[in-house]
Amino acid sequence: MHVATCTVFAALVAGPAGSRVVGFDDQVPGGPPQGFTCSLTGNGRAGLWAVVRDDTAPSPPLALVQKDADTTSYRFPVCVLDEPTATDVDVSVRFKPLSGSVDQAAGLVWRFRDKDNYYLVRANALEGNVVLYKVVAGKRTDIDPKGAGLWAYGRKARVASGVWGTLRVVVKGGIFEAFVDGQKLFAAEDDTFTGPGKVGIWTKADSVTHFDDLSVVVLGDQP
Repeated sequence: MHVATCTVFAALVAGPAGSRVVGFDDQVPGGPPQGFTCSLTGNGRAGLWAVVRDDTAPSPPLALVQKDADTTSYRFPVCVLDEPTATDVDVSVRFKPLSGSVDQAAGLVWRFRDKDNYYLVRANALEGNVVLYKVVAGKRTDIDPKGAGLWAYGRKARVASGVWGTLRVVVKGGIFEAFVDGQKLFAAEDDTFTGPGKVGIWTKADSVTHFDDLSVVVLGDQP
């Protein structure tokens, strides 16, 4: 088991309509992201999350990246916010896949209990799709979109390498709605994790992906 922690002071900035937007521009380039705890689901190296310079970032000049390109397939570096802890949330992040031969993935996690138990939605530039999963005791299982029938695997979507996109999930009870670049792709339903948890960012295998402007809106009262 590999766990890498980088828990430091929160770097949350109030945004519009009661949202909380995580900015990286007041942080130290080359250092770990403030206000997050980073860990690993699966196998391989734990991951190396760092704040880096990217003048193309939606809010320049800094962004966040997991830059250890370990090609272990079942390797999921995850970095979650220390606050808030909530059940129902509207979460989005800007992302730019840069490289990866196994995957070029960007993900959001919610109701995160620990590194082996949480929900996840991820976009993949190599596969050109968006898929929603649950991770239970370290095992990742996809959740079918509502109305998609048997053998569905997320939805096809334009996810371009080297281009900034937006991944979003709206979570209300057991219903999860997935969006890319403002377009709703599908809804899914599951009741494995019904209580509160943390939210954060996720990648897979050798994905090197830049992230910026992580926005979290808590829906309803916090626990």
